[in-house]
Amino acid sequence: MSEEILLTKEGYDKIVAELENLAAVKRPEVAERIKEAISYGDISENAEYDSAKNEQAELEQRIDKLENMIRRAKIIDGDEVAKDKVGLGLTVRLKDAATKSTVEFTIVGSTEADPFEGKISNESPVGAALIGRKKKDKVEIQVPDGIVRYEILDIRRKSV
Repeated sequence: MSEEILLTKEGYDKIVAELENLAAVKRPEVAERIKEAISYGDISENAEYDSAKNEQAELEQRIDKLENMIRRAKIIDGDEVAKDKVGLGLTVRLKDAATKSTVEFTIVGSTEADPFEGKISNESPVGAALIGRKKKDKVEIQVPDGIVRYEILDIRRKSV
């Protein structure tokens, strides 16, 4: 399981911040809850203890996952990616051929994809179809709802 995880610098920083918070803040809080629950006596039927132990297991699992992601991360710097073609870390503005409306997506690795924030994975049908395309290209993409047709209006580095 040594496959690279593609991340933008922003996505990498977000993972590092979450890991630091979980390890430095949440872990001691959960340990304190376990200690307090143990002080109540018999832990065999102690709901607080069981709850805290379950939370600790989930927390440690998440910490392990984040540490693994950081070890496997390959940071894609949008400043180093050529702007003449759609690529990871770049933002693309598209015009929908059917509705004439515009939409904007930032292409990111699958780990940090969040369609509600306009971040789509390079592995998604739309993201994969856009990679390597140029401004003014017309793209036809098979999506679960059918076929969408876009024209690429602009490709730029994500504004910070």
